Amino acid sequence: MWWRQYLAGKRKEDYLNWKKNYWRALFDRFDLLPPPGAAILDAGCGPAGAYLVLDACPVDAVDPLLDAYEKHLPHFSRTAYPQVRFFNSSLEQFKPACRYDRIFCLNALNHVDDLTACIRGLSLNLAPGGVLVCTVDVHRRAWLGKIFRILPGDILHPHQWTAAEYERLFHSFGLECFERQTLKKGLIFNYLLMKLRHRPETRAGHSS
Repeated sequence: MWWRQYLAGKRKEDYLNWKKNYWRALFDRFDLLPPPGAAILDAGCGPAGAYLVLDACPVDAVDPLLDAYEKHLPHFSRTAYPQVRFFNSSLEQFKPACRYDRIFCLNALNHVDDLTACIRGLSLNLAPGGVLVCTVDVHRRAWLGKIFRILPGDILHPHQWTAAEYERLFHSFGLECFERQTLKKGLIFNYLLMKLRHRPETRAGHSS
């Protein structure tokens, strides 16, 4: 598991404090903090997701590796977060009993097996008037993304798309991007933040 190598040698308290500060800074900078009581989904939460700083809201957190995190990482324990309901599930297969006012899918889209099924599920799970917040690595140049797809060399990121390609896929499931910010510029990839909502003329979860 990649997380075991990444967290090796990092003290639990130090890492979690750093991660909380990271989320708070991101939320403050881009006005992401939901109103108290909003129904929240932390989609692809990892062992230290956005739920760390969402104490004022009921949160559902889903990740297919939660059981493995709890077994192998001292940095993660479900019992430390009583306001969070954890679901050991892929995003593609997750079928909640409710819809969410705010969905955070942060640095997770690149890692799912079936990107189309994932985005379809995110659209279906977003409540009317809700906001989906995604962060994702995107190719700066479309031609280079095509080469990466033909000759895959990045196991951790099976989806090699540009920002425009992601937005077109979101659009096909009734979602529009109303704000896009570049968090980090790279030689090959940019790391983007996108805020999305249902298009008013499209019923949630259905392609146009």
